[in-house]
Parts: sequence; structure tokens; C-alpha cells
Amino acid sequence: MPYLKIFSSGYKRTTDWIPPAAIRILRFTLPLLIGSFFQLAYNFADSMIVGHTLGEEAFASVGTAGSLIFLIVGFAQGLTSGLAIVTAQRFGAKDTVGLRHSFVHGVFYSILVSLVLTVLSLIFLRPILELLQTPVNLIEHSYAFMVAIFGGMVFTILYNYLSAAIRSLGDSTTPLLALIMACIINIILDFFFILNVGWGVFGAGFATVTAQAVSVLYLLFHIKRKIPQFHLTKSDWKLDKDNLKKHAQVGFPMGFQASIIAIGALTLQAMLNQLGTQAIAAQAIASKTDQLAMLPMINLGLAVSTFTAQNYGAKEYNRILEGLKQALWIDIAWSIVYAILLVIFHSFFSSLFLPDASLEVRSLALSYFIINGSCYWILAILFIIRSFVQGLGKGFIPTLAGFGELIMRAGVAIIGLQLFGFYGVAAANPAAWIGSILVLIPSTIILSRKLKKGETV
Repeated sequence: MPYLKIFSSGYKRTTDWIPPAAIRILRFTLPLLIGSFFQLAYNFADSMIVGHTLGEEAFASVGTAGSLIFLIVGFAQGLTSGLAIVTAQRFGAKDTVGLRHSFVHGVFYSILVSLVLTVLSLIFLRPILELLQTPVNLIEHSYAFMVAIFGGMVFTILYNYLSAAIRSLGDSTTPLLALIMACIINIILDFFFILNVGWGVFGAGFATVTAQAVSVLYLLFHIKRKIPQFHLTKSDWKLDKDNLKKHAQVGFPMGFQASIIAIGALTLQAMLNQLGTQAIAAQAIASKTDQLAMLPMINLGLAVSTFTAQNYGAKEYNRILEGLKQALWIDIAWSIVYAILLVIFHSFFSSLFLPDASLEVRSLALSYFIINGSCYWILAILFIIRSFVQGLGKGFIPTLAGFGELIMRAGVAIIGLQLFGFYGVAAANPAAWIGSILVLIPSTIILSRKLKKGETV
């Protein structure tokens, strides 16, 4: 029977054999997986260069900034991913007019939110750092780094939205190229601004947003040359109530979901701040290595979300279920392999950031690796089923799961600090993952049964 080809420049009917869903997902995911390592280098660059050139305190200050950046940037990333889901669904339904309207409304929300977040974050940044009980010796460094990051918020959000919009059409290669470009520029500028100009941690943040600005220009140029679906006429530049509502219904819940999760991370950071610089440095090392585990999971989740949205628009419900099952196996396998490697080579991972880290910092980091790594398989399930639900346009359920994640992370961090110190705080993340999937699993089962029956959700 004929199949509907997904992840091509357009849809066409073909009688050629098409590989199983896992193969199609992996083909789409491969550039994302490659990109994840460049994303890792991108995320690591600031911390590694700061740790190697400016020392333990400056490195710890970047670590303290991480949770607050996650709160703001995480909201933006969740929002842009949600906006692109609407685009993917319309692409799957071959709605060319709706596709252009989706792009216009996505750009509008991206710019609007970036301006609001920039103003609010810069106004309340220092009071929030003080509220989080950031050590006095770290607060100035943290403030300088985040001023640079939040000052260039518009580039961060536009970069994320344009990448998500292009991926929604089945092109995961172009965002990869933009990411590679940003990574290289970021590393070069890190050394330039830190060592040559002498801007310290501010220079690291400024390098990041400058690299993202260049990537935005590259993606816009690519859209102009290669993506006619996003070529807009004057009549397209109009906002309408229905599209504003539709995009808000999917985008903002996903943004709030990320922010809810980030609030839990901020609570965890506040608990760690009470344990001093060494605990903060150990957690900063560990959280960076967490990213190596998470990035492939996140990117496979992005593929699942796009795959689900496109196939839902095309009414290929069985293909969605096939992709969900096979993506779960892939992600769980990765999580187990990485957890084993992380524990075996823990000294290597610690040395990446702080080659002269104290024995206490290394020991605390290893404890974090063991506690979190043993539960990576739970995190793998979380990313896949959450992406599946999001791809169906169900934004409320992941938001509710985010509340479960928040309650568990904050509760375990607060109670764990009192009972077990650093080890109790380190257990907050696995507890949060469990809290989230307890909400998502029943919803996933219900939605899967409806799709199996051929029903819309």
C-alpha cells in the first residue's frame, strides 16, 4: 500500500518500501544527535574556559547562574517548541496558507516574549540572586554573566524559534549547521573576551549571545534562499485572533512547564548555596555532565514531537504509536550505557571543568553521578512520552507533569538537605523525574488507546 513520506521537502505518495518508524526517526534525529554534541560543547565552553582560566570561584558563579538562566531561557525554549508544533501539524496536513500564518505568529510571540523577559530579568536579577542565598564571593560574577545572557535574550529566543520552525518541516540539518557555527564562534569569542579583552565571566556570556545573533542571521538567510513555505507577502503579516489563541494554547503551556521545572531547580540551587562553594562547584560539574546524558534524549524527544505532530496532521495514527515504542527503546538503551560510562570515567568528567578540583569536590561530584545516573532510564522515558503528548498538541498534561516535577524536586531538596546534606539534595532530580512520569504515563496510555482505535485526540 502507498505510504506517506515524512521528513522530506514535501509530501508525496510512493509505493517504495519505507523503513520502520525507528529508522525514519533516527534519520531525522541523527543531525540532532550530532548537534547535541556541538550543543554540549556550546554549553560547556563558557564553564570550561572560565574554570580553566579564572578559577574555582568564577566557575562556581557560572554554576549558580545556571538554574536562573534555565528559568528564563527554559521558558523561551518551551514556548518556541510549542509554537513549532502547530507548524508541524499544518505541514503534515499540507495546509500551505496555515503554515505561513503559523510562522508569522511564531515570530510575533518570539519577539514579544523576548522583550518582556529581557526587561523583567534585568530588573529583578540581583534581588533574585540575593533571595537564592548566593554566596557573597560569587554574586558579582554571577550577576555579570547573567546581564550579558539576558541582555541578548532576543537572539536566544529567535535562534530557538527559527531552528524549531525549520525542524517542523522535517529539516534537522540546517539547525545543526547553525549550531556548529554558533559553537565555533562562541569558543573563539570566549577566549577573546576573557583573555584578550579581560571581561571575565561577562565576556563568556557576551560571547554566547553574539554567537546566537550570527546564527539567527544565518537561519534567516537560509529561509530566504531555501524555504518557500516561509516566504511571506505583505498580506501574510497580519495577526488574527484564532491563530493567536491556537499558538498560545500550545506554546505557553510548554513554556510554563519548563519554568515550573526551573523553579524546582532554583529551589535545589538555593539548598546547595547553603552548603558552600565546594558543593556548588561539585553540582556545577555534575549538572554539566548531566547535559551530555540529556541532550541526545532531548533531541530524540524533539524528533518524536515533530514525528507525532506531522503524522497526526496526516492522520497516520499507527505510525505514531510505532515511533513512540521504538523511540522509547532507543532512549532507554542510551541512558543505561551513558550512566555506566559516567561512573567509570567520573574523574575524566570532573577534570574537564576543574583540572585542579579538590578531593572533596571530586567526591561530591561522584556521589551525584551515582545517584542521578542510576535513574537516567526514568528520565529517558520522561522525555519521550512528554514529547509524544506535546506532539499531539496537548499542552496542559505536560504542564501538570511539570507541577509534579516541581513538588518532588523542591520537597526532596528541602527535606534532603536537613537529613542527608549534599546527598539528599542530589536525590532531588530523580525524585522529580518520578513525579513527572506518574502524571504522564496514564495520559500516554489513554491517548495511545484512542490513536489505536483511529480516534482523534
